[in-house]
Formats: sequence, C-alpha cells, structure tokens
Amino acid sequence: MSTKPNSIMHYFSVRRTLPVTVLLVLALSACRVDQTVERPNILFIFSDDQRADAVGAYGNQFVSTPSIDELSRVGFNFREAHIMGSIHGAVCAPSRAMLMSGRSLYHVYDKLDTVATFPEQLRNSGYVTFGTGKWHQSRESFARSFSDGKDIFFGGMSDHDAAPVQDLLADGQFTEIVRKGFSTDVFADAAIDFIDRHMESDTTAPFLAYVSFTTPHDPRTPKPEFMTMNLEDRPPLPPNYLPVHPFHNGWMTGRDERLAAWPRPAEDVRSQLAEYYGLITHMDARIGDLIDALESNGLSENTIVIFAADNGLALGSHGLLGKQSLYEHSTHVPLIIAGPGIESGSSDALVVLYDLFPTISTMTGFEMPSGVDGHDLTDLMRGDSDGPRDVLYTTFQNIHRAVRDDRWKLIRYPRIDRIQLFDLENDPFEMNDLSADTAYADQVNRLMAIMVVEHEAMDDPHPLWVDSLDSQEFDYSAINRRPDRHQPQWVIDKYFN
Repeated sequence: MSTKPNSIMHYFSVRRTLPVTVLLVLALSACRVDQTVERPNILFIFSDDQRADAVGAYGNQFVSTPSIDELSRVGFNFREAHIMGSIHGAVCAPSRAMLMSGRSLYHVYDKLDTVATFPEQLRNSGYVTFGTGKWHQSRESFARSFSDGKDIFFGGMSDHDAAPVQDLLADGQFTEIVRKGFSTDVFADAAIDFIDRHMESDTTAPFLAYVSFTTPHDPRTPKPEFMTMNLEDRPPLPPNYLPVHPFHNGWMTGRDERLAAWPRPAEDVRSQLAEYYGLITHMDARIGDLIDALESNGLSENTIVIFAADNGLALGSHGLLGKQSLYEHSTHVPLIIAGPGIESGSSDALVVLYDLFPTISTMTGFEMPSGVDGHDLTDLMRGDSDGPRDVLYTTFQNIHRAVRDDRWKLIRYPRIDRIQLFDLENDPFEMNDLSADTAYADQVNRLMAIMVVEHEAMDDPHPLWVDSLDSQEFDYSAINRRPDRHQPQWVIDKYFN
C-alpha cells in the first residue's frame, strides 16, 4: 500500500472520486494510534436512541448510512459498546451524564452540576468547546462545559419540525427559547457555522465540537424525502420480533411502549422501523456535511471524529418498543473513533460509553479529575490490550439487573424473582432462554456469583432479592393508549386511532 492518508477527512475528501475498492485500501492503510499527534480537534457526533445494528456497515441493508459507513471503514469500531443503564425511564439522561463525567451510573446518577465534564476539562486545558443539540442536563452544567453554544436543546424530546433551542451568551446566560426548523438540520447547520467561525477567528487553540442530534428518537417523523411510503419497501420485522413480551418485566406500559398497540401489529412495527431508519438516513447525510466542513476548512489533518449513541431501542424486538430493558437491542450502541493517529479496525471487547472520558483525556492531554470510573481505550485501539473488563454489569431502575461476558448473559428481575440465560454466541437475538435447563445450571450459578460481586463493586443501592414480589402477568386489554404531546396528528391517526 503506497498511498497512506494521515486523516479520516482525507478519506472523505476522495470518497466521491474513487471506487469503493480503492477507498477500502486507503481505509485499511490508516495509521495506528499515535500519541505524538498534538492536541487534535475533536468532532463528537452523538445520536439519540440509535441501536447498534442500525448502521449499514454493520450488516443492516435496510438503512442507508454511507457517511457513518465510511467512518466505520476508516476508523476503529467498538463492536461491543454499551451503556450501563438507567435509574428511570428517560434512559438518555443518565447515559449522557455517565458519558460526560466518566462515572458509572451510581456515582453520577443523572446530574452533572457537581462533577467535572470532559468538555469542561478540555476547556480548562485551552480548548475552544462548542456544543449544539440535545443536552438533557442543566443550563449551569452546559455553561461550565462549553465556551460557545448555539441552538441548544435542554429537554429530553420535542417535535423535530420545530426544535425549541437557545444560544449561549458570553456571560454564561442563554437567549430566550425559539423554535426553528427540523432538528437534524438546525444542529448540523449550527456546528458547520461554528467550524467556519473557528477558522475565521484569530485563535490557534484546538476545538471540541459536540453535536448531539435528537434523532432517531421519536416522534418518528422523518422529512418526506427520507420517508419510505411503499409497504413493500419497508424493512422486515426484526429477527427477535414478538407480538407481546412473554411476561410483565415491570416496565410494560411506559410512554415508549404505548406507541403501538398490543399485540404489536406486524405492519405497524415495520412502518415504525421505516420511519426510524428515515430519521437515521437524514442524520447520516448531515454527518457527511459536517465531515465536508472539516475538509473544506483544512481541518482534516488534526481532527478526531467520534460517533456514538446514547442508548438503543427495541422497536418490536421482544414485543417491546422502548429502551427500558437490558436486552442487547437497548443497551448496545454504536461507537466509532476515526482520525489522525487511529488505525482502522475493530474489537469485540466489552466497553461502556463512560470509557470515552479517559480515552479523550489521553488523546488530548488534559488532566483527569478524581472520581472517573471509565478505562482508557487507546491501548485497545493500538492492539496492546484485550480490553478493559471481562464482564459487563447493567441495570434498569430497581427492576432489571444483568451481567454478561463475551458469550453468556444472565438477566435477573428482582421484583418478580425471575432470570433469563442466553448464549449470545449461538443466540445473539436472545430468543432462547436456557435458565430452566439443568444442563446450564453451572452457568447460571457462575453468572449469579459474578452479579453479586458486580452489584457491590458498582455501589448498586437496589437489592437483587426482595421479599414482596410483583405479578408477572401482563393484561393489556384495558390499557388506554394516549399519545404524548410531542406526537403530530398524522402519527396519532396512524398508530392510535
């Protein structure tokens, strides 16, 4: 390989002129993680509710993601990236708090007001820090973390067609809320504007541009040009589709779960998948524009691009629609890091989003504060480590607990005293519960012992066993499905009437 690009952006600059085979050769020749790359810029792209398999490069032929696919080809793919879980139904709030703080769930919960964030550390070390899109934390924590901010959304979800946003003022205050156009375009345009302004300024400081999209979170209302209208073109049901979850898991009627009827109509699931993929495809197109903005401003040689999501989503898998479970479709997220000094490749090591805090610290040189629980992933990217952990412990409220290694996964439901055991190697869609098979009793005992240890190590305040049990029966016949205020009329007409 005689041609060796030294940045992810070089690859993107030639993507329209070279055939795919040549692009793959260029991607595979990307350099290894190089600690001598001096104070790189960072473009951090964060999607909302995007499951790990909702990426074309990962074998999904029903979603179009050419920009993310190219990042995947030239960057390092963490194929087993996860979130730890949540203390409540708004999973994205604690997920983002863990990402920003580098702390595990019960060391940060869902608030950033009293802990350092990685943008704050970058800012204190001389970076210009810019943020746009969904924050889902306090205004005070945003103002402390970012020196510049435009079109910021401080809520959990909203109407995509009229994003309620504010700008950060020089004194740390914020403008009044205004409603603009489609959220994906508003946030992408704000980030491109920042990149252009940064290049026009006198500063020589590196920057962090944090772009937090609110898609593909519902309402699942893609722009018409990204909408699949024909039924025959809609994606098939997921391999682990079920009309109804086999038992009441403690979270069967939350807001997300009411977005389709019970039993889940197959065509409604397919239709919502098409809408979900449409939101992702639109976002992907704007990610391409962000990459182009780096290239056109001459920033390719010293900018690292990180792409990740805050959590997954069920969308018909296991009879569920939301993210409030510990199945892989809800905890497993995409994570790609690409740019100068990073070799293309992938790893199946178990990582969590809060590992990004110390990883970014190593790549940029800022000092890590105390209290960070994450692990530096740069050794893993260099091939000098097999990964930061052998097991992964995940939780949801006080009703779900799970532990898994590279093959086996045990989910415990303390409130109903039930377990599930899955062989992920042979059953990646978690459809064959082996917990009642005596042939796997040793696996159950081994994983339960690990769960007990991890429960203590993670300072989990909720018991693994309770005295008073809830019912496992789920009777949906009398449930009144009312749409939330964010669903437009056409969604209400389509899925509620």
